[in-house]
Amino acid sequence: MSQRWTWSEICTSDTFRGHWIALDTCRFDPHETSVPVEGELVDHDENLAELCRRLRERSRSHCAIRFCDEPSPPSARGWRWGGSLLHRDRA
Repeated sequence: MSQRWTWSEICTSDTFRGHWIALDTCRFDPHETSVPVEGELVDHDENLAELCRRLRERSRSHCAIRFCDEPSPPSARGWRWGGSLLHRDRA
């Protein structure tokens, strides 16, 4: 995939709604520093475990992961992939 997307673009696409989205080389919200608002779309999947498995296989361990569940950008629904762990960002 390797295309840069804004979170707004992702949220308005029916392709991604209901999917976990992995982003790399992110630009973060200046008010909520752990929430990515733009990045390179690495992969996506409805199944978080499958997405994480593929990221691990490709050694993509520094991706931010967010769930796309609304047509407009959610305020803070962020996850960070750190090594072998997935971290929930504080809202």
